Amino acid sequence: MMMHTTLAQLRTLKLDGLATGLEEQLTQSGMAAMSFEERLALLVDREVHYRSDRKLLRLLKNAHLKYGQAAIEDIDTRPSRGIDRREVMSLALGDWVSAGHSVLITGPTGAGKSWLACALAQYACRRGYSAIYQRVPRLQEDLRIRHGSGAFGKWLIQLAKTDVLLLDDWGMGAIDSMTRSDLLEIIDDRAANKATIITSQLPVEHWHAWIGDATLADAILDRIIQRHHRITLTGDSLRNERQKVGKKEKNIDPS
Repeated sequence: MMMHTTLAQLRTLKLDGLATGLEEQLTQSGMAAMSFEERLALLVDREVHYRSDRKLLRLLKNAHLKYGQAAIEDIDTRPSRGIDRREVMSLALGDWVSAGHSVLITGPTGAGKSWLACALAQYACRRGYSAIYQRVPRLQEDLRIRHGSGAFGKWLIQLAKTDVLLLDDWGMGAIDSMTRSDLLEIIDDRAANKATIITSQLPVEHWHAWIGDATLADAILDRIIQRHHRITLTGDSLRNERQKVGKKEKNIDPS
């Protein structure tokens, strides 16, 4: 009865990892040979890992990454793709997030820009940082809705607190004057403070023309390029490769 009360109290205190660990210890005969200090250390360690796992799940859920399972360990570094594994790993393991750097990933359609960006954001979450994914072509309509509902200011504050902002498909389609101004507000809040990942089919040199307004373009790009890392992907579309593999598998005689 006493142990049931203790377990209930632990869960009331939101020490679920510790409670689960204690329940497991009660069923493990080998625990009787361990000292109180050893058993306590195991319980505390269980609680720490439980909280860490729960935090990671929350961070990944809130990030809404397009490719939630993308991981830097699975990066395809064939020479034709133009990716240097050591460079990417050095970046991922470095302090680009805490230092508020930008990561600019460019390349042709289907080259894996979004996947790589999601892998970097996912690893940032694994290190305890918050992240959020935004697809730029959709962002314009989302911003219009937020302005209309009066939620833009609150959303902007929340975004400014996010450690990693992933802006996917930058430069795809025209943007209006309101979106240009909003982008400046978003980028300005992050300059030299929070990290930003941008993917684009357009080379960085063409971003100024895409933004359209020379004054706003200067201001936005000055903040993005101030401290940045650049990755340029090459090679054929990975989507086409997957389609070819799929067709070959269908043509295999099962007999």
